[in-house]
Formats: sequence, C-alpha cells, structure tokens
Amino acid sequence: MSPTKKILIGLGVLLVVLVAVVVVLGGGEDGVEVETAEARVRTITQTVSASGTVASEVEVAISSDVSGEIIFLAVEEGDRVQQGDLLLRVRPDFYATEAERARAQVATAQSGVGEAQSAVAEAERSVDQARADLARATAERERAERALARQQDLFDRDVAPAMDLEAARGAFEVARASEQAARQAVSGATARVASAQGRVRSARTQVDGARAGARQAGQQLAQTAIYAPMSGTVSQLNVELGERVVGTAQMSGTELMRIARLDAMTMEIDVNENDVVHVEVGDSARVEVDAYPSEALGGAVVEIANSARIQNAGTSQAVTNFPVVVRLAAAGASAGDAARVPEEGVPSGPGPILRPGMSGTVDIFTRSVPQAVVVPIQAVTARDFNEVERERRRQAEARGESVPDTPIPDGEDIRRVVFVVVDGEAEMREVRTGITDDTHIEIREGLTGGETVVTGPFRLLRTELAEGDAVKVDG
Repeated sequence: MSPTKKILIGLGVLLVVLVAVVVVLGGGEDGVEVETAEARVRTITQTVSASGTVASEVEVAISSDVSGEIIFLAVEEGDRVQQGDLLLRVRPDFYATEAERARAQVATAQSGVGEAQSAVAEAERSVDQARADLARATAERERAERALARQQDLFDRDVAPAMDLEAARGAFEVARASEQAARQAVSGATARVASAQGRVRSARTQVDGARAGARQAGQQLAQTAIYAPMSGTVSQLNVELGERVVGTAQMSGTELMRIARLDAMTMEIDVNENDVVHVEVGDSARVEVDAYPSEALGGAVVEIANSARIQNAGTSQAVTNFPVVVRLAAAGASAGDAARVPEEGVPSGPGPILRPGMSGTVDIFTRSVPQAVVVPIQAVTARDFNEVERERRRQAEARGESVPDTPIPDGEDIRRVVFVVVDGEAEMREVRTGITDDTHIEIREGLTGGETVVTGPFRLLRTELAEGDAVKVDG
C-alpha cells in the first residue's frame, strides 16, 4: 500500500471519529426527547362514571289479599292497562257465603239488643212501682209516728191508758218496718235496671262486632276482583287461569303480576365512596344503554342513597359503593327534562325501547369550571421539594458556589408540579390543581395558559426529569 493511500485511509477514519463525536456531543446538547402538550384555557367538566341497570321509576307488585282459584284473567304480559281496569277474579263462592253468614249474625245481635232494651224498660217500671210503694210506706210511718206522739202525751198527762200507748207504739214499728222494706225494694229494682242496661251495652258490643265481621266479609268478597292500581304496562305476569293463589293474610302471599310505567325509566348505579361526595341531586348525566350503543340519552340524578353497599366486607378487597338513581329523559329530550317526572303516557318522539333489567353506563356531570387552564392529567407529577433543594445545593457546591446555612428538614415535602419547556430546558413549576375530566386536569395556580408542558415519557416525567434539564420536543 502506497503512503498516499495510507494517509487517505487515516484521514477517513479520523473524519468518521470526528463525525461520531459531533453527533454524540450534539445529541447531548439537544437534550432528552419528551412529549409535550399545550396548556389551554377552556371549560372543564368533572364527571363521575358508573354502570348499572335500567328499571321503571314506578313499578307496583300486585298480590291477592284473598286465597282461591283464579277464574278470570283479563291481561297478558306486555298489555297496557289503565287505572281501575279489571285484571283478574278469584272464585268468590266461599267469601259470598261468609258475607251472608256475617249479615245473619248482625241481625241476631240486633235482636239481642231489642230484648235487652225491653228488659231495661221492665226494670224501670219496677223501679217506679217500688218508689210509689216507698212513698206510701213513708206516709204511713209518719202518720203512725204522730199518733204515737199524741198517745205518749196523753199517757204522760194520765189521760190515756198504757194499753193505748202500746198499741200506738206497735203500729209505728209496723209502719217503719214497711217503709224499710219498700226502700229495699227500690234498691233491688234499681239494681235490676243497671243489670239490664249492662246487657244492652253487651248486646250493642256484639252488634258492633258482628258488623265489623260483616264489613270484613264484604271486603274479602270485593277483594276477589283485582283492579289495576295505576296506569302502565304489565311488565311481569306470574300466574295462569285456574291457578290457586295464596292471599296476603297467609305470610307474603302470591305475587300475581307487576305493573310498571315504561315511559318513566331510571338507571340505578353504584358510585364509589370517593366519588359520591361530588354528586348532587339534580346533576345532569349522559346515559348509554348497552343495547343501543349509538343512542345516548340525557338524564338527571334524582336520588342518592344514605346507606352504603359494601362488597367483601371485612376483607382487604372490601368495596364501598352508594346507590344513585338517575332518571332518564325521553329520546331527543335534554337532561334538564329528566329532572321532573314525565307525564303519564307513551313518549311522543321515537327512540330506543327500554326494558327493565337492561344494563348501561352513566356519566354524571358533577361540576363545570369555565375559562379554566387545563393540561393533560399525565403532565402533573409530584416532587419532594426538600430533596430538590438538597440536589440544588449539591450542584452549587460542585460548581464552587456558596450555599445557604439553613438546615433542610428530614421529612418529605411532596408538592404537585408540572414541567414547562422554556428555551429548550425543563422548568419545574409548582401548581395547585382543581377538578378533572376524563383526560385533563384544571390548574388553578402556576400556569396562565399557552405554556408547553411535558407529558411524557412516563418514567422520565415521574422520576428522572429535573429542573434545568435540556429537553427536545419529540416530533
């Protein structure tokens, strides 16, 4: 190989090395590649999402109050009924007989009242007679008493013999005994009146009891015919013609059917305890039913449970949720229309046919902030400001600069920060955050909007990126 060729080869190798060094050094000056996004000013709405099942807001389970055989069934499942429509009849024969027997018992009890009232009248006449006899006996006793006084005076003046005095005294004693007997007769007659009046009260009580039994028998007879308590649709039919049912007098009774208002539907969802504190009655919602994925409905929160449902209670996997009821608006209606119960009837506009038991998801819009500075959620990270200060002092000492003498606390001082790209470097800014939606978070303090913030890569942003690092925007 000639010397000239060796020189050329050496110059080529040296050129390659120099290019490699320039590339390496140049790449280091450009910094690490990062993903960025712009901090924007717009309205942000916080949402709470959960899944649940569709149900009728008004659904009535109908049971029979009496037991017996169904002899007439007027509806089928899916039929629409109006309030007061006859739904079915239970065989009334037994209850008709009981009603007739109860009416006969009322008549018997009423005749007993008449007999007792007659006894009272008879006893009152006896009282009147006894009082008349007492008056005569009293008058006779007073006359004999006066005669005895006259004879005593005559005897004391030696005008009348002792025999006349004794005769007057005997007549007085007889009259007094007759008066006492008449007085006892009055007491006895009065007692008989009170006894007769007691029999009247007892007889009237029996009448009241018989009438109550008659009313009950009449009600049971009327209950053999069952009418619709509300207008709606027969959403569930559990019996057939000829089937025997058990009335509610025996335990819970047989559930015959259910009537629901299919034009007033709700969805009950389970909201986690951390999210339910943000939900209020009246919040608007967006509802997607799995059976109709392309037709979203409006809704409004109408009920929030006070008691939680705890799954896997007592274990480390325990989950605490609160049931929340969202009323669905008719197809084409706004969420605000769902805040009030719709008028009874079929929805006017065409839309999905919802049935109880369908599943779906609900997004509840709990709070909105207009003109908020927002960044992607992943742009917000956390740093220990005590450790950041230690690292800053270490770098200052390495450069030979003086550092403050104030001690740094041993504990952690964790704060939320975002990294803003300024002149090719990462500038760490402490921020105060607010509400979030599915992708963005509100920045209340620390940004004004328009800044370029670092959003990734995840590992770099979470642990490695530091104040002043050179960065290069990816793409």
